Amino acid sequence: MVRVGKYAGFCGGVTNSVTKTEKYLNEYDNLYCLGELVHNKQVIESLEEKGLKTIESLSEVEDNSNVIIRAHGVANSIYEEANRRNINLLDLTCPKVLKIHDKVSEYKDKGFYIILVGSKVHPEVIGTISFCGESSVVVEGLDDLDEVINTIKDNNYKDVVIFAQTTIKESLFDEIVNVLEKEIPNLVVENTICNATHLRQQECLEMAKASDCMIIIGGKNSSNTKKLYEVAVSVCPNTYLVETYKDLNFNELKKFNNIGIMAGASTPKSSIDEVLSNLQ
Repeated sequence: MVRVGKYAGFCGGVTNSVTKTEKYLNEYDNLYCLGELVHNKQVIESLEEKGLKTIESLSEVEDNSNVIIRAHGVANSIYEEANRRNINLLDLTCPKVLKIHDKVSEYKDKGFYIILVGSKVHPEVIGTISFCGESSVVVEGLDDLDEVINTIKDNNYKDVVIFAQTTIKESLFDEIVNVLEKEIPNLVVENTICNATHLRQQECLEMAKASDCMIIIGGKNSSNTKKLYEVAVSVCPNTYLVETYKDLNFNELKKFNNIGIMAGASTPKSSIDEVLSNLQ
C-alpha cells in the first residue's frame, strides 16, 4: 500500500509566490529574483525557462529594474538599497514571515533581548534577524544556550523574548524553550513555527510510525524538507530523501508493504505524482 500525505507539497506561501511570479513574467520583459524563489530545482528551472533570472545581489542589476523578493523574505538593508536605486521590488515574502518582521520590530522598540531559533545561514533567518536590532541572537541548537544565558545574565536583560524560524522542528524549539524557561523566569515565548509546517511534520511522524518505508520528496537545500526527513527517519529507519522519482531504487522498494510519501512545502504536485505513478 502506498499513501500520500494530505499536507504534502506546496504551502500557501509557495503557491502564492509561484503563481504571482508566472503572472509577473507576462507583465515584465526583464524580471529578476533575489535568490532562488523556492528551494526546489525543478520549479526554478521551469520559471527560468519562462524568462526569470535569479540573482544573488542587487549589485547585479541596473537601477529601475524589476526584482522579486522570494517567500523567505530579505534583510531590511535590501529595502533601503532598492529605495535608493529606484528598484521596483515585487515583494512575495510569505505573509507569515512579514508578520514576524513586524513582531520582532515591536519587541525591539520595547527594549527586549530577542532570541531567534533557526539556521544562521537560512535566508528567512538572515532577513528576520536584521529587524531585531543589536540586542539579539540566533540560536541553532541546545549547544548555543550556555553562552546566550550568560549574555542575558551578564547584561542584566530583564525582558527576553524567543521566536522561531517558521520551518524548524517543533521538538527542537520546545527543547530550547524548556531549558531557557528554567533560567529566565520572565521569558516571553512566541512560537512562530508555521502552522502548515507543524501539520506537515505531525502527519509525517504519524505516517512514519505506520509505514515500513517513507519517501520524502523535496529540494536538497530545502530546510523544511530536511526536517521532514529527520522526523520520519527517527521512527522509520527505511526513509529516503529524493528530489525526483529518478533518485529512487525501485528494486529496493519492492520489499516494503506499506510506503508513505511526504513532500516539502516547495515540492510541486508534479514531482509527487511522478513518484506515485512510478511506484504503482
